[in-house]
Amino acid sequence: MDLGKQGGVAVRRADAVDWTGLAEIDPIAAAGDTARRESIRRWCEQGLLLLAQDASGAVGYSVLQYTFFEQGFLTMLLVAPTARRQGVGTQLLRATEAACTAPKLFTSTNVSNQPMQLLLQRAGWSPAGLLHGLDEGDPELFYQCRLLSSWHDRAVG
Repeated sequence: MDLGKQGGVAVRRADAVDWTGLAEIDPIAAAGDTARRESIRRWCEQGLLLLAQDASGAVGYSVLQYTFFEQGFLTMLLVAPTARRQGVGTQLLRATEAACTAPKLFTSTNVSNQPMQLLLQRAGWSPAGLLHGLDEGDPELFYQCRLLSSWHDRAVG
């Protein structure tokens, strides 16, 4: 399933065999974090991971789940350090929005993660709340995809 191509980068649903390449571009997994490596493997096997790749291989990924009050939740969006600031994050965000089958799509990021906040704001996502207590001293900001919500309101209304 090809979810789009832009600027030499294609986004598709990852296969189970893709996880090792993704673990290599993820700085946390590449540093030996076994929990992150296991998560990447599991997400690939369950068909939850969207993979962005160019001619050189994987350049990023996103994970879409439906465990947040049965709504869509962008659990993870990661762009390889060498591919940042080139539109890969925006492309993954749009592919995740397009793949979501729930009426609403949410995500969250730490207050300290300014690049992700900027990406979400530029993509039209709306602030949806703040949660303290997950990461000590770094609250979690929640966002909702305004575009998906508006589409659903028109379709139902």
